[in-house]
Formats: sequence, structure tokens, C-alpha cells
Amino acid sequence: MSSRRRFIRIVALAGLFAAICIGFAPLIGPQHIDIRAAWAHRHDLAQSPDATILFAARLPRILFAALAGMALAGAGVAFQALLKNPLATPYTLGVSSGAACGAVFGILMGLDGLILGIPGIQVAGFCGALLTVFLVYSLGKRTGGSTHTLLLAGVTLSFFFASLIMLMQYLADFTQTYRMIRWLMGGVDVVEYTALYRSLPGVTIALVLLWTRASEYNLLSTGEITARSRGVNVERCYHVTYVCASLAVAAVVSVTGPIGFVGLIVPHTLRLMVGSDHRILLPASILSGAGFLVLCDTVARTLFAPAEIPVGVITALLGGPFFIHILMKKR
Repeated sequence: MSSRRRFIRIVALAGLFAAICIGFAPLIGPQHIDIRAAWAHRHDLAQSPDATILFAARLPRILFAALAGMALAGAGVAFQALLKNPLATPYTLGVSSGAACGAVFGILMGLDGLILGIPGIQVAGFCGALLTVFLVYSLGKRTGGSTHTLLLAGVTLSFFFASLIMLMQYLADFTQTYRMIRWLMGGVDVVEYTALYRSLPGVTIALVLLWTRASEYNLLSTGEITARSRGVNVERCYHVTYVCASLAVAAVVSVTGPIGFVGLIVPHTLRLMVGSDHRILLPASILSGAGFLVLCDTVARTLFAPAEIPVGVITALLGGPFFIHILMKKR
């Protein structure tokens, strides 16, 4: 089979998986809905409880879960290529911790209003993520820009931000502490269409730019010397990858809170199935990540219905044993 036909087949299967998950997830829930009635009143939700449940409650969170899964899985592939480690995740370089620290600070400061039409907590989370990107990038550039430096800087900042989060939780009152803990669990249950519209352009641009580097990731996997001999600007590739992947993660994590292991489970599973050619692995992971997180969110909101579990808890419960399994196999 030619590489082109193989690419089309694998990406089409990944897209089909995502489409099936996104298509059926709105129909699953503790409250049965009449699709015909919901569709008939789609422009006037107040006239139909079915339309309200489908178009105002389930659909926006499912679409944002798909977008978040795309961003986290795509960033996972990019970071694994950047660090030459299949166990790397989108949170390895501290972006998630920075966003969490910013959001917790916003809760402590009572930023419950809108800032330029955006909820203050989301703005604080995104600013925290951007600060992390700037600090890690600056530290890496000042010390030569190696992947080891980026990794060490990211891990160090993650521990530092975790300490700040604990300090702010100690200083917060009971209500603020509860909101902090709930946000840190990660979830898409409070997402509206406006959050989707704000995050979609940035995530799309970042993932497209990462995809354009897929051939360079293949060359980097053979070593920097080989990549340079083939015309790859290694430093530029590192910088573009780090910034784009971090911004994609920041755009969704500032809304949902930390949702772990998506960038580990999806790329690693697909790598075992389709190989390590990033020209195929990256788009397949992006599409499969959408379906995977939608599937996890469906489980989270139906497993103990009418109560809901944060989707970050579900991915953590899956990711912990998965990570241990990988470590044992690579022992």
C-alpha cells in the first residue's frame, strides 16, 4: 500500500471514530430526548425541554470536549517529538501548572466578572499559561535552548506553581477552596458556545502549524545531526513546536482546568497501531483525541447519573494504570 493511500485510510478511520463519538454522545444521558422535537425547536429553545437539553446543555460541552481532545492529543505528539520521549505529555513543560496557578489566583482574588467579555477566571488561567511559556522559553534560550533545559525548566516551574497553589488554598476561605479543588479536577460541564468560539481559532492555527512540521519531526527522531544535514532548522523547529503546542494547551486548559493523560494515551496507542511516522501519527492523534475525550466525558456524565464526575478524574483513572503499564513494558 502506498504511503498516500495509507495516510488516507488511517486518517479516515480516526475521523470516523471522532464523528461517531461526537454524533452519538449528545443522544446519551440520564434524560431521554426527542430528536425531532429538539430539532423542530432549535431556534426557540424555551419552547422545548428537549431542544434546551440538546443544544444548550449537551452539544456545547461535547464540541468543546472534542476541541480539547484535539489540542491535548496533538500537543502530546508534538512534545514527544520535541523531547524524543514517547512518555512526554502536554503538561511536561509546566503549561498546565501555570494555567492552574493563574486560575486559582483569580478565584482567590474574586475575579468572577468579565474581562473584555471573557470570564475573569479563564483570563487568569490563560495569563498563567502564557507566563509559563515565556519563562520556560526564556530560560531555555538563555541556556542554549536544548530540550533538556526546556524539560528541567518546565518541571521546576511545575513544582513552584504547585507550591503557590497550596499556599493560595491555605489562604482561601471554604467556598474559594472548594472552587479551586473543583477547577483543578478538570471538566467541560460549564462550557458554553462562546468559549468554543474563542478557543477554536487559536487551537486550529496551532495544530495546523504543528502538522506542517511533521516531516521535520521524523528527521529529528533520527538525531539532530542527521536532521541538520537534511536542511532542518532545528532551533526554529523546537521554538515553533514549543510555542504552538503550549498555546493550544493553554487555550483549552484555561477553560476546562487540567485534563491529564489525553496527550499520553492517544498518541502512544496510535503509535503502536500505525507506527511513528508523524505525517500520519499527528493528524490521526488529533482526530482520535477528539473522539477519546468526548467518550470519556460521556462516561463522566452518565456513570453515576444524575450526578456527574469531572472528566479529568476519568482520564486520570485511565491514565495512571496506562502509564504504569508503559513503564513496565519499557523496563
